[in-house]
Amino acid sequence: MKRLASHFLFAAMVALATMATAATALPEQPTLHVPPQDRRGEEQTYLTFPEWFLVFSPAEYADWLQQHPPTHFPFFAHIGQFWSAYGHVIAATRGRYPFNGEYHTMICVIGASTTVEYTIKGVYDTLIGRLSQFSLPANATPEDRLATRVERDYVDFIRVEPWYKFDFMGPLRKLWSDTPWWGPHALRKWERRYALSSEWLVKAAYGWMLGKAAHETYAIPKENTPVVARNAPADLPAGVQLLAQQGDEYLLALPRYQGFSDAATALARRGTTFEEIAGNRDTILVSVLGARGIAPPDYAPVFFTQPLLTKPGQQREVLQVPVGKLETLLNRYANVPGTIEHIFDY
Repeated sequence: MKRLASHFLFAAMVALATMATAATALPEQPTLHVPPQDRRGEEQTYLTFPEWFLVFSPAEYADWLQQHPPTHFPFFAHIGQFWSAYGHVIAATRGRYPFNGEYHTMICVIGASTTVEYTIKGVYDTLIGRLSQFSLPANATPEDRLATRVERDYVDFIRVEPWYKFDFMGPLRKLWSDTPWWGPHALRKWERRYALSSEWLVKAAYGWMLGKAAHETYAIPKENTPVVARNAPADLPAGVQLLAQQGDEYLLALPRYQGFSDAATALARRGTTFEEIAGNRDTILVSVLGARGIAPPDYAPVFFTQPLLTKPGQQREVLQVPVGKLETLLNRYANVPGTIEHIFDY
């Protein structure tokens, strides 16, 4: 009887140990998922980088204009950075994901447009702009100061909206109605009036045509990105919506574009972890700004780097971050203002 009891006890202990081992070996499976109609391909986190570079570059230009004339801005080097980054994107996505022809077409269109624009600006400011700027400080005329303000307004706008929706005619009207026609540095004044009028008229016309073509060719993009997360706070950040909840799992809707970076950072700082973003659980790109030579964390390999051409010693690192580690990365840089530049939403 005692032997039978001991055999029974031994079998029970083995069973319990097996169950415990199985429970340890199998990770907890999520119960919430992004609905199929709201999922996006993982390749889009890569493909959005060239698009966002054309936000970063004007932002660098807007910062430059605060203290410097436009004549020395590295337009041609920025063209090179755009196409080099696109080359990295092609290499990373070729053969790994289905070809996203629509996105590649859009990148080529905006890349070619920017190449033409920056080439014209670079040549014009080298040959003509420097003559009118000669011996003058930055923002010496009302026209220069208006251009500086408009460039900042433009950057703030394109962080949340397509560039072709920007109202270029508004600044053009101000140029001819609000700035005095005569005053000091007359040569610079009238050269700037000519240059800015030409630029804003062309952009207004081209933007109108591109907007019509985009509306007729492409579907209207969704304004939110669905995210499966754990430990979301009761007071959700601005723009974040609760769609569903099961236990400590939450299906959230975060705003897209710059709003996604802001909302995800706010959630991470409140202890929220990310499990699935637009149906993806693997890689999401994050760009980090900082001094050269600082090593990234081991779990986030560098995709590529770019020097900040107007800020010697500074660089942009584009990191490939596992979705499950996004909260860890964001909190790693939480106390370094301006370090996290952008999270490349799908």
